[in-house]
Amino acid sequence: MTALSRQPYLLRAMYEWIVDSGLTPYVLIAHGPKVRVPLQHVRDGKIVLNISPTAIRDLELGNEMVTFAGRFSGNHFDVELPVGNIQAIYAKETSEGMMFEAEPEAQRDDDETADEPTKGKGASHLQVIK
Repeated sequence: MTALSRQPYLLRAMYEWIVDSGLTPYVLIAHGPKVRVPLQHVRDGKIVLNISPTAIRDLELGNEMVTFAGRFSGNHFDVELPVGNIQAIYAKETSEGMMFEAEPEAQRDDDETADEPTKGKGASHLQVIK
């Protein structure tokens, strides 16, 4: 039996807490092959998005994918974010939030990763977002 990822559950809880607190939820996304965002806004392989109810429409915080409709430079865009590519969710005003451990290649096919040896823990990849 495969263990469920805690990330989508924590993401939904943090989103609800940030919105209920009257703050603006931002997400930090690592760009990858399944990430669908306007490429002109990606910097150094990452993009920060405002996912507040006033900024986007049709938000779905699923277990494997976060989707919503937004406007970028006045143009409509349907955004798709694999949960494994979401590195952090935080309140813009206070920087309070949660960082997530990177999931390898945002959940590559299980067959591809099943035969790879487990690596020891190295230096942390986390960074402070202000």
